[in-house]
Amino acid sequence: MFNRYIAIVLLFALVGSNFSRFFVYAGFEVNQKLIASTLCENKARPWMNCNGRCYLMKKLKQAEEKEKKQEREDKRNQYQEALPATIAFFSLLDRVMPRKSFPQLPAPGVIDRAVPIFQPPKIA
Repeated sequence: MFNRYIAIVLLFALVGSNFSRFFVYAGFEVNQKLIASTLCENKARPWMNCNGRCYLMKKLKQAEEKEKKQEREDKRNQYQEALPATIAFFSLLDRVMPRKSFPQLPAPGVIDRAVPIFQPPKIA
């Protein structure tokens, strides 16, 4: 029973985050008279017939900016989760086959000229 309540709450949270514009618009429709009389920026200019739409546009813009900010945060968190904190190193060959060391042999046709060229001068 408790799991069902948690599922319902999570479902409403998911729906609420996706329909934030709808909730802003519904809140405006419910309180349009109050918004037009107290919160409207154009209440001194009644010939504009704003009726609180300026406040609605401001709130919709804020909701959109909040959604974009949340989306950027989600992307940032996804990138951080995708990168491992430590590098995991394992090798199956060590357990299956023992390592053998081979002597370093020069490649055929390569002349080793580095030895006499880079010797320091002798001090007398």
